[in-house]
Amino acid sequence: MSAIDPYQYIIVEQQFSHKLKVTVVRAENVTKGALGDLLDTPDPYVELFIPTTPESRKKTRHIDNNIHPKWNETFHFILDPNQDNTLEITLMDANYVMDETLGTASFEISKLTVGQTETVPVLIGKATKVYLEMSLEVCTNLDLRFSLALCDKEKLYRQTRRERAMLGIKKLLSMEKPRFLPSSPQEVPVIAIVGSGGGFRAMVGFSGVMKALYESGVLDCATYVAGLSGSTWYMSTLYSHPDFPTKGPKEINQELMKRVSGNPLRLLMPQHITTYIQALWTKKAAGQPVTFTDIFGMLIGDTLIPGRMDTKLSEMQEKVDEAQCPFPLFTCLHVKPDVSELMFADWVEFSPYEIGMAKYGTFMTPDLFGSKFFMGTAVKKYKENPLHFLMGVWGSAFSILFNRVLGVKDTTGGSTMEEELEQIKPQHIVGQDSMDNDEEPCKAGTENQEAEEEYHRHAQASWVQRTITSLFSDSTLFNTREGRAGKVHNFMLGLNLNTSMPYSPFGEHMCQSQNCEDEVDAVTDPDEFDRIYEPLDVKSKKIHIVDSGLTYNLPYPLILRPQRGVDLIISFDFSARPSDSSPPFKELLLAEKWARMNKLSFPKIDPKVFDREGLKECYVFKPNKGDKNCPTVIHFVLVNINFRTFKAPGVPRETDKDKDFADFDIFDDPETPYSTFNFQYSNQAYTQLHDLMEFNTLNNIEVIKDAIKDSIVYRKENPSRCNVSLSLNEIHNKKFLKREPGPRPNN
Repeated sequence: MSAIDPYQYIIVEQQFSHKLKVTVVRAENVTKGALGDLLDTPDPYVELFIPTTPESRKKTRHIDNNIHPKWNETFHFILDPNQDNTLEITLMDANYVMDETLGTASFEISKLTVGQTETVPVLIGKATKVYLEMSLEVCTNLDLRFSLALCDKEKLYRQTRRERAMLGIKKLLSMEKPRFLPSSPQEVPVIAIVGSGGGFRAMVGFSGVMKALYESGVLDCATYVAGLSGSTWYMSTLYSHPDFPTKGPKEINQELMKRVSGNPLRLLMPQHITTYIQALWTKKAAGQPVTFTDIFGMLIGDTLIPGRMDTKLSEMQEKVDEAQCPFPLFTCLHVKPDVSELMFADWVEFSPYEIGMAKYGTFMTPDLFGSKFFMGTAVKKYKENPLHFLMGVWGSAFSILFNRVLGVKDTTGGSTMEEELEQIKPQHIVGQDSMDNDEEPCKAGTENQEAEEEYHRHAQASWVQRTITSLFSDSTLFNTREGRAGKVHNFMLGLNLNTSMPYSPFGEHMCQSQNCEDEVDAVTDPDEFDRIYEPLDVKSKKIHIVDSGLTYNLPYPLILRPQRGVDLIISFDFSARPSDSSPPFKELLLAEKWARMNKLSFPKIDPKVFDREGLKECYVFKPNKGDKNCPTVIHFVLVNINFRTFKAPGVPRETDKDKDFADFDIFDDPETPYSTFNFQYSNQAYTQLHDLMEFNTLNNIEVIKDAIKDSIVYRKENPSRCNVSLSLNEIHNKKFLKREPGPRPNN
């Protein structure tokens, strides 16, 4: 018997829109006036426009030389019933040089009765009538899914994956006693693998991790793999590969090593840039916003997946439809123009099945991401964005700071990317004007003073930068951080959001440890996440989406969703640190605080463990006492400790060559081969980092096994773990979006 999902009983309510259907039937006595009719018979057509709704300019075909034309063309509009919606009708005459307006009229849509079809003659001028057939209905068949529950496809995946994971766990723990083995799928823990950001350093490190997990059998036990920024680049490379998961990461990693050995900036030669610019103009001409993130995504795609540039996220469904491998989750942030990302950010999650924001319970299929929405309906659909565009978005911190990627003289005193990002003011990333204006990015010369100063500081940049800049007619696309951040149409446009939105409606039941927030506040900034309950601006026609590392560098929000009920999180942190010996808990503490403020279960992270136990390859943080929904976290750190003396777990290094190979620093190396901004790895640098993280993972397989065993035992003892028992009244009292009276959609 499968566990009950309490979230399926919650209706995430939305304000219903109206769908207006207008058929332009015919016209009578079309005239250009007495003199005009003598000179030429009209070639009439009709334009329709509703100012209060997007994508509402429609027009019929023109009919040559006809004063009594018949069109019988039908158009649809999505309307906000709370607005004063007026249909503007314009009768036009088509000409070779310039079309001529013959007359206009308007119709108040509020005159229509919902559910009825009416034929309305509209008088234009004194003699012409245009006949419209109109109907108005409540729009309940929406393109956004409004629900806090996981989508049905992910639920089916989880059910099948649990059966596969049970076989994987029994194989991994084949020598263990029966009490440590699951006897049914319900006793199988949900295990998530997590990779942080950190550019190519994170990507290469995660490649070694995934090879170790695959070959050790741990990956067969996992339900989710979640990534952020650089880790998503490896996940994209792996999951888009035609041989995965039939073939493991070993061969795929060898391909990756060859691709990152060359300098990707070679792709910024004029012949490549011209191709990129043409792709941008095609996208812009179709009505979609473009920024430098589009080009950065093409650059990353051409480097990592050159033969798969047409690959889409939705195509990864074939990798998981039979639950043959862990379910991949990717992420970025929606940010506001006037709020620090550490204070406010909406986490956007991407999977092969859906893209959306769990905070609001709004999701869409991947092919609709980037389309124009109004009140939950796609009013203009575009082709699905290619995977490389999403890769650019997920790692857009490097697009925002592209001057550093190009190797422009460092004016920040040698700061890390993470430190530099902390110094960026929100308005440097998101411009208010561009968010509220439906036009394309502003023309050259209008960028703010900060951008001008930045441009002049770097006027002596490399020839690559100068070549790029010379090719852009819109200099803000390259010279301002706003122009380099990702931008898409706002899929929440027109919705009516509440002002306080918890991440989970059952928060008071999910996090039961006491004094959690006080403990976390003692080691973090009190202003962090101060405004996380604020809603997105539903009036902005476009929104900026940026690298999730701008807030913190671990993708925990994806797997802390209580709907996913994760028991064990195996986390790999590749974030930059001041030195190899620095404490490795900065990002984890931020994740803990974020979880506490969203009332989500998370183990207590005691930073003093560093003083007690010293620097280790991994640390285990066990569930809080009394909180049955709290996961275990195994936190792997990017360190080179035992790898220097062992080439495999328990196998010492004996030759000088082996010892020299493993004797390297990561953050203390003055040559900085593993800098966050390094986008070219020699075969040796790749192999060293890859093999280090493969070793660190394999060296702690017993730690992972012990955590899996503990999770199985806990599942046996607490069969309702990660489920919430509430009365029906408590469930039905939860509301997250407002809606007008009307029939409820089927969620």
